[in-house]
Amino acid sequence: MDSIYVIIVGILTALAVSGLVVGVANDAINFLNSAIGSKVAPRYVILIVASAGIMIGALTSSGMMEVARSGVFYPTQFTFAEVMMLFLGVMFANVILIDLFNTFGLPTSTSVSLIFGLLGAAIGVATVKIAGDDGLTAADLSKFINSGKTMVFISAILVSVALAFVCGSVIMFISRLIFTFRYHKVFQRIGFLWCGIAFTAITYFALFKGLKSTGLISPELLDYMHHHTFLSLLTIWAGCSVIMAILQHLFKVNILKITILAGTFSLALAFAGNDRVNFIGVPFAGYDAFRIASHGTGPDMLMGELMKPVVANLPLLLLSGIIMVITLWTSKKAKSVSDTEINLAKQDEGVERFGSTLLSRSIVRLALAANKNYEKIMPQSALRAIEKRFIPLRSNEQDKAPFDMIRATVNLMVASILITVGTSLKLPLSTTYVTFMVAMGSSLADKAWGRESAVYRITGVLTVISGWFITALIAFVLAFVVTLALMYGGTVAVILMALLCGYMIIQSNIMHKKREAKVQDQQRRLDSNEDTDQILKRCTAEVCETMEKATQIYKDTLIGVFNEDRKTLRKMLKESNELFYQARERKYEVLPTLQKLQDNYIDSGHYYVQMVDYISEVTKALVHITRPCFDHIDNNHEGLTKEQVDDLMEINNDVAKIYNRINDMLKSNDFTDIEQVLRMRDDLFEQIATAIKHQLKRIKAKASSTKASMLYLNILTETKTMVLQSRNLLKSQKYFIETHNAAQ
Repeated sequence: MDSIYVIIVGILTALAVSGLVVGVANDAINFLNSAIGSKVAPRYVILIVASAGIMIGALTSSGMMEVARSGVFYPTQFTFAEVMMLFLGVMFANVILIDLFNTFGLPTSTSVSLIFGLLGAAIGVATVKIAGDDGLTAADLSKFINSGKTMVFISAILVSVALAFVCGSVIMFISRLIFTFRYHKVFQRIGFLWCGIAFTAITYFALFKGLKSTGLISPELLDYMHHHTFLSLLTIWAGCSVIMAILQHLFKVNILKITILAGTFSLALAFAGNDRVNFIGVPFAGYDAFRIASHGTGPDMLMGELMKPVVANLPLLLLSGIIMVITLWTSKKAKSVSDTEINLAKQDEGVERFGSTLLSRSIVRLALAANKNYEKIMPQSALRAIEKRFIPLRSNEQDKAPFDMIRATVNLMVASILITVGTSLKLPLSTTYVTFMVAMGSSLADKAWGRESAVYRITGVLTVISGWFITALIAFVLAFVVTLALMYGGTVAVILMALLCGYMIIQSNIMHKKREAKVQDQQRRLDSNEDTDQILKRCTAEVCETMEKATQIYKDTLIGVFNEDRKTLRKMLKESNELFYQARERKYEVLPTLQKLQDNYIDSGHYYVQMVDYISEVTKALVHITRPCFDHIDNNHEGLTKEQVDDLMEINNDVAKIYNRINDMLKSNDFTDIEQVLRMRDDLFEQIATAIKHQLKRIKAKASSTKASMLYLNILTETKTMVLQSRNLLKSQKYFIETHNAAQ
């Protein structure tokens, strides 16, 4: 056996470990978010329960192993050498793709990535075979690809997305009508029956999705339950309800917590027993192919033996379970992906991660119009009765959880039912799609998407959904291209792709750490219990830092334009954008900050609002300078004339003097010379007016190009705006400090 295939097996092993890591980071939301979002227990308790489910599920086998080996392509048509390149192309594409989604905190389907990766890689190898054989044509592609299973998978995904959202919405609406947000009294009377239903769904799900193939449940019992489904469910429900009633009324146990933790265990078990093969199925198949070829005729041997049933390798399955548990406890990317879903489903609005789009705005307008028509049709008494059941908790009644345990239970119950039904019908549903869409549907029915947040959350949901379909396309194309490169490039391509894959994973980790640091810093500001003095110190420090950065960016931008330095201008554009986004995010933090101020600091709050607004205007004007400057040089337009440069240099010097004076006053909190800044500003404005007149004369004399003239005038106008807003910012900072001192 050639050494290259030993190397490929080694690379597949490394990619299997990497795939488990990135896969758990993506799929952890499927079984963690209901428990984490409802704060049913400390995070470490939730992770212990999930870890137990993973370890038990890791010892199970799954039909998805067959998909990796023979579900998408016919191995009887491929040689060992071709199959190894196919498997390697799939793993390279999947690890890169899923890690990229995790880096940006977007959940996606590892099942979709696997299926379409296999499809793309198989078509890539088949294309090479057809191109090299005169007896084959494109019409013979069907001999290599099992298209029937692929179409079933795609159709099941489309149906599951819509069905999960609708079911989540309907069940949550009914549940909230029954229990309301103040559910404790009603729950004391009938909660054991409701939890019995949830526990029945979760138990049935665990039996048929997680434990079916373990041998722990007798085949006779499973067969009886399958053929007597209604009677089985009724029996389980009666038993679960009795147990729940005993725990609730005799032992005073919070049965909601037990139900949620049981659901977390069940989904984690099913994930490890089924979805795990999305990460290790292909490497296991590659190892089996290597073992078969080692005892056969070598690289040219056809891989028909891969059609045989999979024999589970328990030590390797156990090792994969250990890797998943370690990743679950240590992965920061798993937390990022989890936070995305929780933020889209949380009950209260706050700093929304996603923006507004035309489609999301149109959907909200249609929903509002439909709601008005619904209110016209429904009797007013019924509307009032329903509205009464949906009165949210006041701030002093909340436990600061993103959503309550009623919704967490609904999420687990509905997801379990849908996945179990899909499994019984032999539909390969994506657990990620189902759990995510159920959570979104329940949050909509729970009126978590109010008019203040609906547009942004719909944008987030559409972003995630579009990402799912993009996953399929990218996985297919990426696996196809990578496999073609491996087929034609041989050993060199294998080594280069391995290095490229490692480099991209390292870079994505660096990018994720930077993004995570920003998010954590913002969250610390929102969650911190600052007193008024600490708020003052923080605000002053932020203003000083922003002004210092703005001063340096402005100076370096003008120098970059003078020297036609594209690299510097691109850097300044990036830094000014970051400064603007930071200022914009502070606007969303205004209300939480004002709520922390004591009653006698109302005037201070007024000036704080002004400060935040002026900072935003200063950074916006700076962006309006850096972006045109970069675009001008990037498009290779003619540079500024000597006269224009001389005028701007004088203006830059005066701006630097003003900003240095402003920065000194901000740092020292000594505003005695504030009128001097006003005079300096007026002098600068006169100088800018003179420079504009000079430019108009040059335009009339055609002494300057049109693009250069437009850039020059834009710089002057935005400089004036920036200095004006900076002076206003200084005044607000002065009044902010003075009113704060007066209130003490």
